[in-house]
Amino acid sequence: MAAAVALAGPSRGIVLILLAHVAFTTMDTTNKWLAGNYPVGQIVWAFYLGFAAAALARAAANGGIPAALATRYRALHLLRAALLPVNMGCVVLALGLLPMAEVMAVGISYPLMITVLSALILKEQVGPRRWAAVAVGFLGVLVILRPGAAVFQPACLLILAAAALFAVYQILTKILGRTDGPVSLTLYTALVGAALTSLVAPFDLRAPDATGWALLALTAAAGTIGHSLVIQALETTPASVLQPFNFVQLVWATLAGYLVFGEVPDSYTVAGASIVVGSGLYVWWRERVRAGAAA
Repeated sequence: MAAAVALAGPSRGIVLILLAHVAFTTMDTTNKWLAGNYPVGQIVWAFYLGFAAAALARAAANGGIPAALATRYRALHLLRAALLPVNMGCVVLALGLLPMAEVMAVGISYPLMITVLSALILKEQVGPRRWAAVAVGFLGVLVILRPGAAVFQPACLLILAAAALFAVYQILTKILGRTDGPVSLTLYTALVGAALTSLVAPFDLRAPDATGWALLALTAAAGTIGHSLVIQALETTPASVLQPFNFVQLVWATLAGYLVFGEVPDSYTVAGASIVVGSGLYVWWRERVRAGAAA
């Protein structure tokens, strides 16, 4: 962490985003174990309690909580923030049913969905090459899912739903980021998520043992650290520069699944994930070329 702080500019952002994905993989690995022993709502609630505490402390240290909550687009903030706990619930539920590598391989299709939504909602220009890359990427998802085959897992639909929710969440982040800063975005995300999960989780709680308490605390800490690192990375480095490094989480997830749970991804998952990652990298590259040409 100290090395990351010592760096500056894009290099610092890249190191921070890589560390963030280590934190997120730790959270996912912990959530996979917890999902076999505790209700999903309780797991998500534990994360949001820690996240809300950290977000409140950050807002208090950066202009105050009332200033962070001041916005002209409160309804849009509430909508955006409400998407994330549902997204996380889908992911945690899927982690309890599927191998980590398969969950992540389908989940990393969200940048392709963002490209589609950018054209439909933000009216951004998407050329035929990027549309072709998106189509190829979704073919990669089909390779992983194998719909119609005997091995198809309906739980994979949870990951597709989670990816779609996260893509919409990112689009709303782009819109709100034009007027509101990261402290405000983070605080709304944390408080709304904590409020919504607090309405649901208490109705289905299981008393944790010592291991359960430790892992619930770990998932809250790892998720909070991961989000904090992403925010710091985006403050110093453009999102377009960081995008390719988001795919590294697939590597961490595969390693964690093998080392902790003994999971080995099958050839279809590896092939489909390679197609999705390749398509995502091509979309990123075309966006960089287009931005360079416009400049």
